[in-house]
Amino acid sequence: MAKIRDIEIIPLVFTPPVPYGSARGMARSRGGSLILLHTEDGIEGIGEAWGPPAVTRACLEVIKPFYIGQSVFAQQGAAQRVLAAMYHAGTQNQFISLMGGIDIAAHDAIGKMLNLSVAELIGGRLRERIPVYASGGYFTADDDQDRALAEQLEPNAGRGFTAFKIKIGRAPKEDARRVRLARHIIGGEALLTVDTNGNYTEDGVLDSMRLTAPFDIHWYEEPLAPQDWAGYRSLSARAPIRLATGEALYSVFDFRRLIDGRLVSVVQPDLTLCGGFAAARMIGMLCAAEHQRISPHVWGTGVGLAAALHFLAALPSYPHNEHVPLPPLLEYDVGNNPLQNELFTRPLRYADGMVDVPPGPGLGIAMDWEAVKRFRPV
Repeated sequence: MAKIRDIEIIPLVFTPPVPYGSARGMARSRGGSLILLHTEDGIEGIGEAWGPPAVTRACLEVIKPFYIGQSVFAQQGAAQRVLAAMYHAGTQNQFISLMGGIDIAAHDAIGKMLNLSVAELIGGRLRERIPVYASGGYFTADDDQDRALAEQLEPNAGRGFTAFKIKIGRAPKEDARRVRLARHIIGGEALLTVDTNGNYTEDGVLDSMRLTAPFDIHWYEEPLAPQDWAGYRSLSARAPIRLATGEALYSVFDFRRLIDGRLVSVVQPDLTLCGGFAAARMIGMLCAAEHQRISPHVWGTGVGLAAALHFLAALPSYPHNEHVPLPPLLEYDVGNNPLQNELFTRPLRYADGMVDVPPGPGLGIAMDWEAVKRFRPV
């Protein structure tokens, strides 16, 4: 039985030459942590953990002893022991993100050992291509936000995307102007979703929705702060646009509250933050049990994107059979993010609104370690 010999972290940072971001502010840099899991028989698995690498590294020093010497097949048990032993730390923190990165790396290692893709390991490879939406339309430091938005959308409007997401949330009237411009650029057929990153209170959301609803918004993402349960309960009963959230929830416990309460229409776990494949599969089952949609969040490196592709490749279509009216959409960042597109020897393939599920064992990715070096902080 393959045992875990070591776990290490490779921090990654990219500083965009032109800052961009959300209603909460500009992202001066982007980053995360690659998680490398080494087995005693020489297999290496790769995962990704969301969040500041320095914090992730400190967390690893605390929880690594729970994993070393354990079977790679039993890493989920190690994660459960961490949760039980460190219950005072709660479940909305960097420990959960790190354990998710370890979970992804363990699945990658097991797939390589068995010569199976992760999608086969977690339920069967049901599909080879996953529909994605172009995630961008960021706020920038530009004085002319309309021009900045147009310059982001126009190059992607002719690339075959059938769905787009833009940032809003600084003021309801500005939201309406941005949505009107986006709809003009992408046309009337493509789905348009919007994201405020939780920058509004409920009254601001409702004002924004009244002004943007006429432009056929498919979903309104993160209208409120992540754990504002009462706010989501109230808003879900009043909103004229379907709600989506989940990217900032770190545990199955919170997702259960979200799903059981039917507080949103679209649930958005991030595998690199909420606990990896183990948590995502439970969240997927909860969504199926409550007949709710799921659309994973991805905003880190290509490793997290590859993990989400495998997750959706194995996700059953229940309650649908042959015809799936609204297939799960995966977030595909079209901003300036080389961490998504330049870390592999063979980039993930996008074409005609779809991204291919990587072939080969494990996650099916091959790291370009020279490229990785370029993004390691000095």
